[in-house]
Amino acid sequence: MSDLTARQRDILHMIESWMVREGRPPTRADIAAAFGFRSPNAAEDHLRALARKGAIVLHDGTARGISLVRTATASAQVQRSGLPLLGQVAAGAPLLAVEHIERHVLVDPDCFKPRADYLLRIRGQSMRDIGLLDGDLLVVHRSNHARHGQVVVARVDDEVTVKTLLQQPHGIELRPENPDFAPIRIGKGQEFSIEGLAVGVLRCF
Repeated sequence: MSDLTARQRDILHMIESWMVREGRPPTRADIAAAFGFRSPNAAEDHLRALARKGAIVLHDGTARGISLVRTATASAQVQRSGLPLLGQVAAGAPLLAVEHIERHVLVDPDCFKPRADYLLRIRGQSMRDIGLLDGDLLVVHRSNHARHGQVVVARVDDEVTVKTLLQQPHGIELRPENPDFAPIRIGKGQEFSIEGLAVGVLRCF
Protein backbone atom coordinates (compact mmCIF):
# COMPACT_ATOMS: atom_id res chain seq x y z
CA MET A 1 0.00 0.00 0.00
CA SER A 2 1.35 3.44 -0.92
CA ASP A 3 2.24 5.86 1.85
CA LEU A 4 -0.70 7.87 3.10
CA THR A 5 -0.72 11.63 3.55
CA ALA A 6 -1.23 13.05 7.05
CA ARG A 7 -4.86 13.88 6.24
CA GLN A 8 -5.49 10.40 4.85
CA ARG A 9 -4.03 8.86 8.02
CA ASP A 10 -6.33 11.08 10.11
CA ILE A 11 -9.38 9.98 8.15
CA LEU A 12 -8.37 6.33 8.31
CA HIS A 13 -7.91 6.62 12.07
CA MET A 14 -11.30 8.34 12.39
CA ILE A 15 -12.96 5.51 10.45
CA GLU A 16 -11.32 2.86 12.65
CA SER A 17 -12.29 4.71 15.85
CA TRP A 18 -15.87 5.21 14.62
CA MET A 19 -16.25 1.53 13.78
CA VAL A 20 -14.97 0.50 17.21
CA ARG A 21 -17.32 2.93 18.94
CA GLU A 22 -20.45 2.63 16.78
CA GLY A 23 -20.07 -0.87 15.36
CA ARG A 24 -20.51 0.41 11.78
CA PRO A 25 -18.66 2.72 9.37
CA PRO A 26 -19.29 6.48 9.30
CA THR A 27 -21.19 8.12 6.46
CA ARG A 28 -19.56 10.69 4.18
CA ALA A 29 -21.52 13.35 6.10
CA ASP A 30 -20.07 12.06 9.40
CA ILE A 31 -16.55 12.36 8.02
CA ALA A 32 -17.23 15.82 6.59
CA ALA A 33 -18.56 17.02 9.95
CA ALA A 34 -15.62 15.57 11.89
CA PHE A 35 -13.04 17.34 9.72
CA GLY A 36 -14.94 20.54 8.94
CA PHE A 37 -15.32 19.82 5.21
CA ARG A 38 -17.91 22.00 3.48
CA SER A 39 -19.62 19.05 1.81
CA PRO A 40 -19.60 15.23 1.83
CA ASN A 41 -18.03 15.38 -1.63
CA ALA A 42 -14.69 16.32 -0.06
CA ALA A 43 -14.94 13.27 2.20
CA GLU A 44 -15.72 11.14 -0.84
CA ASP A 45 -12.55 12.36 -2.58
CA HIS A 46 -10.42 11.34 0.41
CA LEU A 47 -12.15 7.96 0.62
CA ARG A 48 -11.46 7.31 -3.06
CA ALA A 49 -7.80 8.13 -2.48
CA LEU A 50 -7.66 5.74 0.49
CA ALA A 51 -9.26 3.03 -1.64
CA ARG A 52 -6.73 3.56 -4.45
CA LYS A 53 -3.91 3.18 -1.92
CA GLY A 54 -5.36 -0.06 -0.57
CA ALA A 55 -6.27 1.17 2.93
CA ILE A 56 -10.03 0.65 2.55
CA VAL A 57 -12.54 -0.97 0.22
CA LEU A 58 -15.55 1.08 -0.92
CA HIS A 59 -18.90 -0.55 -1.67
CA ASP A 60 -21.02 1.56 -4.01
CA GLY A 61 -24.72 2.02 -3.42
CA THR A 62 -24.69 2.39 0.38
CA ALA A 63 -23.96 5.39 2.60
CA ARG A 64 -21.81 3.32 4.95
CA GLY A 65 -20.11 1.16 2.33
CA ILE A 66 -16.59 1.27 3.79
CA SER A 67 -14.51 -1.75 4.77
CA LEU A 68 -11.07 -1.60 6.36
CA VAL A 69 -8.14 -3.48 4.91
CA ARG A 70 -6.45 -4.64 8.09
CA THR A 71 -2.92 -5.19 6.87
CA ALA A 72 0.20 -4.73 8.96
CA THR A 73 1.10 -1.75 6.80
CA ALA A 74 -2.27 -0.07 7.36
CA SER A 75 -2.06 -0.58 11.12
CA ALA A 76 1.43 0.89 11.17
CA GLN A 77 0.26 3.95 9.22
CA VAL A 78 -2.52 4.62 11.72
CA GLN A 79 -0.25 4.01 14.71
CA ARG A 80 2.34 6.48 13.40
CA SER A 81 -0.29 9.20 13.09
CA GLY A 82 -1.08 9.06 16.83
CA LEU A 83 -3.89 10.94 18.51
CA PRO A 84 -4.79 14.45 17.32
CA LEU A 85 -4.07 17.12 19.94
CA LEU A 86 -6.64 19.90 19.92
CA GLY A 87 -5.70 23.38 21.04
CA GLN A 88 -8.04 26.35 21.20
CA VAL A 89 -11.44 25.40 19.76
CA ALA A 90 -13.13 28.13 17.74
CA ALA A 91 -16.68 28.99 18.78
CA GLY A 92 -19.29 27.01 16.89
CA ALA A 93 -16.77 25.00 14.84
CA PRO A 94 -16.58 21.18 14.67
CA LEU A 95 -14.31 19.92 17.43
CA LEU A 96 -11.98 17.98 15.11
CA ALA A 97 -11.75 20.64 12.41
CA VAL A 98 -8.23 20.64 11.00
CA GLU A 99 -7.48 24.17 12.20
CA HIS A 100 -7.90 23.03 15.82
CA ILE A 101 -5.29 20.26 15.57
CA GLU A 102 -1.94 21.41 16.96
CA ARG A 103 -0.14 18.16 16.18
CA HIS A 104 -0.38 14.40 16.70
CA VAL A 105 0.96 12.67 19.79
CA LEU A 106 2.24 9.10 19.52
CA VAL A 107 -0.03 7.48 22.06
CA ASP A 108 -1.68 4.09 21.60
CA PRO A 109 -5.45 4.74 21.70
CA ASP A 110 -6.05 1.19 22.90
CA CYS A 111 -4.24 1.95 26.18
CA PHE A 112 -7.46 3.62 27.33
CA LYS A 113 -10.91 2.19 28.00
CA PRO A 114 -13.02 3.10 26.18
CA ARG A 115 -10.62 3.68 23.30
CA ALA A 116 -9.19 7.19 23.00
CA ASP A 117 -10.04 9.32 19.97
CA TYR A 118 -8.26 12.62 20.61
CA LEU A 119 -6.42 14.79 23.13
CA LEU A 120 -7.68 18.17 24.34
CA ARG A 121 -5.37 20.70 25.97
CA ILE A 122 -6.76 21.87 29.33
CA ARG A 123 -7.00 25.63 29.74
CA GLY A 124 -7.29 27.19 33.19
CA GLN A 125 -7.73 25.74 36.68
CA SER A 126 -11.47 24.98 36.86
CA MET A 127 -10.80 21.21 37.19
CA ARG A 128 -7.74 21.53 39.44
CA ASP A 129 -9.09 19.55 42.38
CA ILE A 130 -9.33 16.29 40.41
CA GLY A 131 -5.83 16.71 38.98
CA LEU A 132 -6.62 18.33 35.63
CA LEU A 133 -4.22 21.26 35.46
CA ASP A 134 -3.62 24.05 32.98
CA GLY A 135 -1.63 22.64 30.06
CA ASP A 136 -2.47 18.98 30.73
CA LEU A 137 -3.63 16.82 27.84
CA LEU A 138 -7.04 15.32 28.49
CA VAL A 139 -7.51 11.95 26.78
CA VAL A 140 -11.00 11.82 25.29
CA HIS A 141 -13.27 9.11 23.91
CA ARG A 142 -15.78 10.53 21.44
CA SER A 143 -19.33 10.02 22.70
CA ASN A 144 -22.58 11.96 22.80
CA HIS A 145 -23.75 10.13 25.93
CA ALA A 146 -22.52 10.37 29.53
CA ARG A 147 -23.59 9.31 33.02
CA HIS A 148 -24.05 11.42 36.12
CA GLY A 149 -20.68 12.19 37.69
CA GLN A 150 -18.52 11.60 34.60
CA VAL A 151 -16.02 14.20 33.41
CA VAL A 152 -17.11 15.30 29.96
CA VAL A 153 -16.18 17.53 27.08
CA ALA A 154 -19.39 19.50 26.54
CA ARG A 155 -20.55 22.16 24.14
CA VAL A 156 -22.70 24.90 25.65
CA ASP A 157 -24.02 27.21 22.95
CA ASP A 158 -20.84 27.89 20.94
CA GLU A 159 -18.28 27.16 23.67
CA VAL A 160 -16.52 23.89 24.50
CA THR A 161 -15.72 23.15 28.15
CA VAL A 162 -14.48 20.31 30.37
CA LYS A 163 -16.59 19.77 33.48
CA THR A 164 -18.23 17.10 35.65
CA LEU A 165 -21.74 16.25 34.42
CA LEU A 166 -24.48 16.36 37.04
CA GLN A 167 -28.04 15.37 36.20
CA GLN A 168 -30.03 17.28 38.81
CA PRO A 169 -33.81 17.42 39.42
CA HIS A 170 -33.83 20.96 38.01
CA GLY A 171 -31.85 19.94 34.92
CA ILE A 172 -28.29 19.49 33.74
CA GLU A 173 -25.42 21.12 35.60
CA LEU A 174 -21.75 21.21 34.65
CA ARG A 175 -19.68 21.36 37.81
CA PRO A 176 -16.14 22.72 37.99
CA GLU A 177 -13.79 20.93 40.37
CA ASN A 178 -12.51 24.12 41.96
CA PRO A 179 -14.60 26.20 44.42
CA ASP A 180 -13.32 29.42 42.83
CA PHE A 181 -15.47 28.70 39.77
CA ALA A 182 -19.27 28.71 39.49
CA PRO A 183 -21.20 25.76 38.01
CA ILE A 184 -22.80 26.06 34.61
CA ARG A 185 -26.55 25.37 34.69
CA ILE A 186 -28.09 24.54 31.34
CA GLY A 187 -31.15 26.71 30.85
CA LYS A 188 -34.29 26.06 28.86
CA GLY A 189 -33.67 26.62 25.17
CA GLN A 190 -29.90 26.68 25.63
CA GLU A 191 -27.90 24.58 23.18
CA PHE A 192 -26.07 21.73 24.89
CA SER A 193 -24.35 18.56 23.72
CA ILE A 194 -21.83 16.02 24.96
CA GLU A 195 -18.73 15.80 22.74
CA GLY A 196 -16.73 13.17 24.64
CA LEU A 197 -15.76 11.41 27.86
CA ALA A 198 -12.51 11.91 29.76
CA VAL A 199 -10.64 8.59 29.87
CA GLY A 200 -7.19 9.73 31.01
CA VAL A 201 -4.72 12.58 31.35
CA LEU A 202 -1.16 13.13 30.05
CA ARG A 203 1.37 15.56 31.42
CA CYS A 204 4.89 16.76 30.54
CA PHE A 205 4.35 17.13 26.79
